[in-house]
Amino acid sequence: MAHIIAEPCVGTKDTACVAVCPVDCIHPTKDEAEFATAKQLYIDPDTCIDCGLCVDECPVKAIFPEEDLPSEWASYVETNAAHFKK
Repeated sequence: MAHIIAEPCVGTKDTACVAVCPVDCIHPTKDEAEFATAKQLYIDPDTCIDCGLCVDECPVKAIFPEEDLPSEWASYVETNAAHFKK
């Protein structure tokens, strides 16, 4: 199971989670051209090792283990995965 970045990240894009990710699965980073136009950050479900380090780092509490994602944000599972299928 991967972690999911949901609604609270939209418009915030705080990158504290990027710094603690041991497998570099959270994008776009501030160094990527896409960062300026991205609505939010995304977690690559194929790369995420489910370590959970990002959860406590997120200042807006936008990151959840997939099984704990609030039902009103269920669409963010596909939103995160779709970002990496471009």
